[in-house]
Amino acid sequence: MKKFYSTAFALFMSTSCMLAQGWPANYSGVMLQGFYWDSYTDSKWTKLEKLADDLSQYFSLVWVPQSGKCLESYNTMGYTPYYYFNQNSSFGTEAQLRSMIQTFKEKNIGTIADVVINHHNTDGWFNMPAETYNGVTYQLKSTDIVGDDDDGATLTQANSSGVTLSTNNDEGEGWLGMRDLDHQSSNVQTIVKAYEKYLKDDLGYIGFRYDMVKGFDASHIADYNDASGIEYSVGEYWDNNTKIENWIDATNKKSAAFDFQFRYNVRDAINKSDWSQLKSDNNLVHDENYRQYSVTFVENHDTQYRDANNPLDPIKKDTLAANAYLLAMPGTPCVFYKHYLAYPNEIKAMIDARKAAGITNTSSYSNFRSTTAYFANKVSGSKANLIVYVGSGFTAPSTSLYKQILSGPNYAYYMSLSAEIPFIDQPSGSYDTDIKTTLTAVSEDANAKLVYTLDGTEPTASSTTVNSGETITIAYAQGTSTTLKVALLKEGTVSSSITRTYTFPTPKQIEFETPATGYTYTAYFVAPVTWGESVDVYAWVWDSNNNYTGGNWPGDNEHVYCIGQNDNGQYIWQWCYYGELTSTPSNIIFNNGSGGTNNQTNDKIFTNGGWYQMSSTTSDEPTLGVDDIESQISSTINKGTRYNLSGQHVTEGYKGIVIQNGKKFIVK
Repeated sequence: MKKFYSTAFALFMSTSCMLAQGWPANYSGVMLQGFYWDSYTDSKWTKLEKLADDLSQYFSLVWVPQSGKCLESYNTMGYTPYYYFNQNSSFGTEAQLRSMIQTFKEKNIGTIADVVINHHNTDGWFNMPAETYNGVTYQLKSTDIVGDDDDGATLTQANSSGVTLSTNNDEGEGWLGMRDLDHQSSNVQTIVKAYEKYLKDDLGYIGFRYDMVKGFDASHIADYNDASGIEYSVGEYWDNNTKIENWIDATNKKSAAFDFQFRYNVRDAINKSDWSQLKSDNNLVHDENYRQYSVTFVENHDTQYRDANNPLDPIKKDTLAANAYLLAMPGTPCVFYKHYLAYPNEIKAMIDARKAAGITNTSSYSNFRSTTAYFANKVSGSKANLIVYVGSGFTAPSTSLYKQILSGPNYAYYMSLSAEIPFIDQPSGSYDTDIKTTLTAVSEDANAKLVYTLDGTEPTASSTTVNSGETITIAYAQGTSTTLKVALLKEGTVSSSITRTYTFPTPKQIEFETPATGYTYTAYFVAPVTWGESVDVYAWVWDSNNNYTGGNWPGDNEHVYCIGQNDNGQYIWQWCYYGELTSTPSNIIFNNGSGGTNNQTNDKIFTNGGWYQMSSTTSDEPTLGVDDIESQISSTINKGTRYNLSGQHVTEGYKGIVIQNGKKFIVK
């Protein structure tokens, strides 16, 4: 049966994508932006693939980073494209990418490619690679670069080098530092169309997110989408609402657009502490002619807070309230990955409510309340009306018409009683504690009760019965799953059963590494607690004459080993040098493959066997070191028996660092 569903999904997608309509009407799906800035660990293809089971229950689309190989030797987010047909990136190999997309497809998740075709990186001023795909060689030429690129700087360089640019100037805004492509060039059009066919038909992407579409004429988007047969297309046209609508029209409505003004409505309401800012017609969703083409969001990689040097323009508080508003409104919501990682259960519960009400991208809505302290809209879904409140101090709607189904910091959802459904406020997913969930009967019958089962069977009138609003507890049981089914019970009749599946996974074991012998220099690093076990740690080591870690930032990862974890939960890493240099290095930096103060140490003075952390000091910190506990207790270890770091015998249920059969690993 699973194979049948996957096949049916694939057939539906392949048929519907031939329509190239830009974005489907009455679309009920929710999209996840599967990355944030410098999310090289959290957005690895392998990590996203592992989330497929969880994501598939709530997200229909996942937008991933630009997956082509860039010219840079260090980690990059992909917005400096160099190769189109080489798909080995900072997020993983092509094989890992294909595996993720295929797994997503099997779970009925469509993968959205980040398509960066406004500009192109070069080796030098003009050199772009020749790439052969399916026996055809593609190469962008200097004549594919717009004549006024980089405000004329490129033309000056071309004249001095005897190189010819396009006779056409840029159709839109320029992108300084990269070569802007001339989309009127037949060679550019041929290559882009081949590239997009490759993304869709070979790699398996089902939609495109176009970067920087202000840089070229919108008619090209229509042309490219027609050629690829893609159905899901959304453009990043970062401007005022009128210009965004004009851009959508210029694509012949063959692409949706991100609703930037919707985002600014939410930002202003929160950052200015004035919820009435949400009462605005300055967005796409307010207009029924453009609602279908509105991809709404409240934060993305270009607006998020990055660090003190790059604060950008984030929403400064009320993240959950912002998402509650986003997920109750029409348009296609795009949830920011950082928000999802921080509040997965709350956001999934909001999506459950959206689905229960039958809200789509073309649903209608009206304002219900508007004050500085709070705001509410009533959204008309195909199954029920949903009132979303944000702010504080509001009066609930009439209990004869609505029932509260969700609430949290500065937000609440109320569903119309005509829905005649049960609601469960804890979403499906993985949990590591007991689950307490409130069951609500949304019914015009004030005497309606709820019946439920915990074994996956359909509830009957004789199943366990509770009143609306009661909370039940599902006990944690490691390595098991529980299927909760809840239904309405009215006058002895059972109806409208819904399901949640809760899993209690077995704690995963992390086996620490032991470096091979034979190294001449070594250093230890106690990583920040926020750097989990899946973070790639690099060492950058040098002196005035040599680099001991390859010479390309971020340095050596192959010889940096995760050797343990301290009592604070910080992972301990060891860099080892196995090369031929005989002079002692002078400096060392540990990093996670990214730049910025939160992603790397400062320049440390190298001490052979020294210990380092993310502190302001530049010298070795020997007090960070730990004794070789394994050797201390090795005489007491029995084969197969587990011990903690104090040498005490522990059971399999023990969580933390354990030693078994001479190896250290962590049990979570």
